[in-house]
Amino acid sequence: MHDPDPSALGGDLEAALATEGPLSRGAADRLLQAGGAALAAGEYGLAANLHRRVVGFDDAAVTGAALLGLGESLFRLDRESDAVATWAAVLELPENPSTYAAWRDIAAARVRAGDLGGATDAYREADRRAPAEDRPEIASRLGWLAKERGDRSAARRYFARSRGDGPAVPLSWLVVGLTVVVSLVAESSGGRGILEALALDKRALADGEWWRLVSPVLVHGGLIHLFFNMYALYLLGPIVEGLWGSVTFGAFYLLTAAAASAASFLFVPDVSVGASGGIFGLVGILLAGTRAHHPLLDRRARAIVPQLGTIVVVNLAIGFLAAGTIDNAAHIGGLLAGLWLGFVVPPGRVPTLQSLWRGPAGAAADARPMPLVIAGVLSLVATIGAALAVGPIRL
Repeated sequence: MHDPDPSALGGDLEAALATEGPLSRGAADRLLQAGGAALAAGEYGLAANLHRRVVGFDDAAVTGAALLGLGESLFRLDRESDAVATWAAVLELPENPSTYAAWRDIAAARVRAGDLGGATDAYREADRRAPAEDRPEIASRLGWLAKERGDRSAARRYFARSRGDGPAVPLSWLVVGLTVVVSLVAESSGGRGILEALALDKRALADGEWWRLVSPVLVHGGLIHLFFNMYALYLLGPIVEGLWGSVTFGAFYLLTAAAASAASFLFVPDVSVGASGGIFGLVGILLAGTRAHHPLLDRRARAIVPQLGTIVVVNLAIGFLAAGTIDNAAHIGGLLAGLWLGFVVPPGRVPTLQSLWRGPAGAAADARPMPLVIAGVLSLVATIGAALAVGPIRL
């Protein structure tokens, strides 16, 4: 295929190609645009030269785009090994907009080479960075790779993701619905027995009714109490679930609710109800987790998370001012448990700042070794158990 003379590009681009040394940002952008146009026109040799001239620019995003285009040009020139090496060079840069596309190109190259395991790893890295509209396609490819490797269970999961199968609503919203139904039934004239069976009755808990550690989240002290708690859960639950996953969200909610009940068991003799302790736990998880691990947040989370510290202070102050009517011990117990869990359990659904700084080779690894995560969770369980052991002394 014939490449046009570089002089046809215009004086500035011709001069940039003919000289060495740093480029201005404007010249780099024009070279990238011309390289993209040459690629689209099938002038692959010229496209390679244009992109190669920009490589080394002192902005990772610009150099990443140049390497990506250079790799595509080399691939079109039937120099696949050179193309793959060039795409791999994108991954050595700090995370940038071309990282996702480089992982996709490398994954496709590994499929062509018959390296299905390597292709799976590369597509997983691409999936972590993919925009929402691309994820079904990547899930489908991962499903095909899993099927080819004989992992039918993983194949079913990936194909389900590619089709958009799964719960119609987040688990957190299902919890909201269940809580509303149970609370309304318990508030009805015939539901008094349900309220008594689920409330945090400290004497009953000391006598071995262990379900009362978590069951109080399902019943509330009136419609206003129910509304504010469920509105908070409706807002915060999907954020935690989106960062840590549905299973981890469920475990977090139960653990922080149990910690809240244990704190109330220690310090408040009266019967307690409500999901406030678990919700304070979710607040603590977001406060600690976003600061310790710096996960990538979507727009909705970025709007809500910065306000949580102020909300905690205001609500705890109200609780202390309304002494005797609000169970602040449960709030503080849930909050502390959430802060601990957010610190020790890294988000598993999104990239974090630490994983990005470690680079592609470490992007899939958790920020903390799994034994430390397990030890951290077990230490919280042990603390709850110790509170239950001590609590009956004061009853």
